[in-house]
This record gives sequence, C-alpha cells and structure tokens, in this order.
Amino acid sequence: MTSFAFTSDTRFLKADPATDQPYAVAGIAWDGSTTNRPGARFGPRALRQASHMLCDGTHPLFDVSPLGLLGDAGDLPLPNTSLAGMRAAMAPLIGPLLRRHHMAWLGGDHSITLPLLRAYRDWLGRPLAVIHFDAHCDTWTDHFGEPSGHGTWVAEALQEGLVLNACFTQIGIRSAGERAAREHVRDQGGQIFTARDLRGLDNAAQLAPVLGAIRERLAAHGHPPVYLSLDIDCLDPAFAPGTGTPEPGGLSTNQVLTLLEELADLPFVGMDCVEVAPPYDHAELTSYAAANFVWTYLCGRIAQGGASR
Repeated sequence: MTSFAFTSDTRFLKADPATDQPYAVAGIAWDGSTTNRPGARFGPRALRQASHMLCDGTHPLFDVSPLGLLGDAGDLPLPNTSLAGMRAAMAPLIGPLLRRHHMAWLGGDHSITLPLLRAYRDWLGRPLAVIHFDAHCDTWTDHFGEPSGHGTWVAEALQEGLVLNACFTQIGIRSAGERAAREHVRDQGGQIFTARDLRGLDNAAQLAPVLGAIRERLAAHGHPPVYLSLDIDCLDPAFAPGTGTPEPGGLSTNQVLTLLEELADLPFVGMDCVEVAPPYDHAELTSYAAANFVWTYLCGRIAQGGASR
C-alpha cells in the first residue's frame, strides 16, 4: 500500500513523535453499516491510488504542497462484522493519532463519524461545530430496526452533546425522507442548505449567502473548533457514481471545491471523507473527486499557517 498523494512509502508516519509530520491521513475500511450497496471498505485504497495523480501536490489556489508535511498511518486494524466491535476497536487507535496530527480520515461508511466525534469531543473538552456535506440527513432514530448505523450518526451526535446544535450545518441534502428526519438539524437549532437551494450557485459570489451564514453562526458562538464530514454522495451521481446510495440532483464538483476553498480559514480540527465505493465507480471519477477534496482541505490548512491540534 502506498501513501496518500505520493507513491513512496518512505512518507509513512514514523514511530518517533518528534519526527512526525503535522498532518496525516488514516483509512477506516469499514462498510458494515451500509443500507444499500456495500463497497466503501475499499474507499481508502481507492483514494490513495487516485491521489497519485497529484504529483508534487502543489495546490493551484493555495500554492502550497503537503510534501514533507503529510504522513499516512495506513488503515486502522478493525473487525469487519460488528458495528459495536468496530467502534470499540477504533477508540484507542484514533485518540493518539488526532493528538499528534491534524487528521484526515478516509472512510468507510458514515457510521465511522460518530466515534470520531466522540474522540474529538473528549480531546477538546467541548462540543464541535460541524460542516456536513451529504445527500442524506443521517438523522434517523434507528437503522432499519438496529439502534445505530450510517444513517443515524447525526441524531446520535446531537443527542450526546458532541456538537453545537446551532453550529451544525448540512449542505447538499436531497434524499427522500419524512419531515421529522429531513428537518431534524434545523429543528434542533442548526441550518440546512439543500441541493435544491444551491442549484445554479457555483462561484464564491453566488455562494456568499451560504458562506456568510456559516461564518455568522461560528462568530456568534465564539468561533468553536470545526469538524468537516464529507459524504461523497453529496455530489450528483454524474460526478460520483461510485457510492452506495447515489441520489440524483446533487452538487457539482465545482460547488464543493468552491465551498472548501472559501472556508479554508475556519478553525478546522479534522475531517473525514466517506462513502466512496469503488465497485460502482466509472473511470475512477468518484475516487479522483474524493482525493481532490481531501487534498484541497489539507492544503487549505497548510496555507493558513499550521495545523490546529
């Protein structure tokens, strides 16, 4: 397995924290909580492969590269048959990584985000703001009869106090669902920008109301730490066919890149990119988009002058 963005395995994380890179990626190859098409367990591998197109990795907007600053911790060793077992195994593995590096986590299905938020909440000692790109609200109260899954993590995070309700922003929501689920984040004090709301809005000027609303919420609550959770199915299937639950009418790659670039100065503490399912991809469109999003996020952090850890 080669490391993210660069083909040499010499850039994997070193054992000595004194020589560690400030930024790192780690794979969470789990898809035992999917409700439609499995395959997201292969997402980390596909993102790494697609990232080799980045060459020296110098970002054309931020004019920085993660070369020499980015390590790859590989895939976390996790069981693959039990959600509870997977989350229990994750807990002792993610804490040391997020304390030593500014992390980008490569999923995996979206059920991995709940234990990540628990770890960040424990580390920071305060709830987080969240920017959540997704086609789905992920606020259901059960997972087809099971208590938890990739469609319940938002409701669970709100209930557990892991996040600041008013600073929870959803972008790209459009799937079918009853009103109680679709509007749950807004009913709890957060904000939602549906895919319908964003139709035809591509550049920074057009997306200014969205950008401004996010900034206003954060400023009103003292600029809390921000976590980014990016489900690749926020994109329209034309841009990301390789996902387990594709929903027509989604965002474009341009829209997501504009939002990531314009929000790069926020106090992010980490991010995940989930639900890339290579078995359903065409011409690796999905993994290329996902790798580019992770790279853009990391370069944005570097351009801001350092990792927030």
